[in-house]
Amino acid sequence: MARRRGWRRRVVLLLALALVAGAIYTAVGFLQRSETLITERCTAAGAGGEDLATDQAANAALISAVAVQRGLPARAASIALATSMQESKLRNIGHGDQAGPDSRGLFQQRPSQGWGTEQEVMDPYHATNAFYDALVKVAGYESLPITEAAQQVQRSAYPGAYAQHEAMARSFASALTGHTAQGLDCSLRKPTAAGDAGLVQQRVAADFGTIPATAAGSTVTVSAADTQAWAVAQWAVANAKALSITEVRVAGQGWTRVSNNGWQAADAPAGQVTITVAAEPTP
Repeated sequence: MARRRGWRRRVVLLLALALVAGAIYTAVGFLQRSETLITERCTAAGAGGEDLATDQAANAALISAVAVQRGLPARAASIALATSMQESKLRNIGHGDQAGPDSRGLFQQRPSQGWGTEQEVMDPYHATNAFYDALVKVAGYESLPITEAAQQVQRSAYPGAYAQHEAMARSFASALTGHTAQGLDCSLRKPTAAGDAGLVQQRVAADFGTIPATAAGSTVTVSAADTQAWAVAQWAVANAKALSITEVRVAGQGWTRVSNNGWQAADAPAGQVTITVAAEPTP
């Protein structure tokens, strides 16, 4: 009798362990599926539902940051973003089309028309600055319709096409130049590689110019305030995928990659943007 009771206890224990193991397996599987099901994208307040893929958002952030670096108004960034979306879908493509077989880069600029060498127009910084160099020569461009200002720079065969991207361009430009606080959010999966704070620091300097930024451990601290602070912070969110950024804090607000809950109240020293990159991921 005692032997039978001992056997029953072992069976019950084995069944309990099996149930616990099954629950853990199910939970892990659910979390993995949930992570896989996240559609990585970036949104801007007022964009009319037009999201950007993460690589597009990173290019939009660069274009907008160069406008900030040059002291140009957000309107200049809006025109540039609408133009790049129409010409290349905000991607640095290395080919042209029938209308411009030698067109290249973010703005599909043609070396044969004086935009620079093929290597230069494929450099996003050269291409963006070349676009702005031409735009600021357009008289009254700030008050012109986006499609008209873009056409005076690009001389496109389809000048009306730029207008379809106006809502997207205005919204992303406003957020990425810092004029709309908490205006940009990206929904992302967990990082697959460790971040490099030194690289983030270099990229901040490249995109925004001479702006105080220091890297220590996994954190980059940028000295900035007001619209410039929000421009840097939302630039970091737009680049979070490529640079393995996990958290951004600015002006009493924080964006955390793992939560996918947008901007939330958080401790953040005045006059600073703090950007945190991922540690080495665990298996």
